[in-house]
Amino acid sequence: MIPAAVANASPVLFRWIPFLNIPIDGNRKWRGRAILGKHKTYRGFFIGVGMAIVVAYIQRYFFGSMQTYSLFDYTKVNMAIVGFLLGFGALSGDALKSFLKRRVGIDPGKPWPPFDQIDWIIGALACMSLYRTFSFSFWIVSIVFFGLVHVVADYIAYLIHIKESKY
Repeated sequence: MIPAAVANASPVLFRWIPFLNIPIDGNRKWRGRAILGKHKTYRGFFIGVGMAIVVAYIQRYFFGSMQTYSLFDYTKVNMAIVGFLLGFGALSGDALKSFLKRRVGIDPGKPWPPFDQIDWIIGALACMSLYRTFSFSFWIVSIVFFGLVHVVADYIAYLIHIKESKY
């Protein structure tokens, strides 16, 4: 899940890069509200997926022989696919949540707990499930654990002025 977490954080960490800072929804509206909002850009999506792929390969390099704590044998899977699925899933989950946020009247950048904390986890696991199946208990543990990690990371990002809101 670390590549998915990095993919989810990358759009905020790399917002200083002007490349492809274009909203995915093209600033279009649906039923009077933004489809996704200006915060969901091609830059964030592409950098996030790319970072997930890089982190997947880093995991293989450092943990390839440590099968005790791994979900699968890193030496027997295509890390580009793993990184892509985790990154694409994390950012797609976030985009879907943003779409739903707009439908219920929550503006971009405004908090929507707990969905802001678990959207990327559910998206990453859903996409990764195309490559490998996970038990129901793994889904629950991942959502709870990484959801809590997300809260702590967001609060730290708020304290060091990377994010505008605590959540």
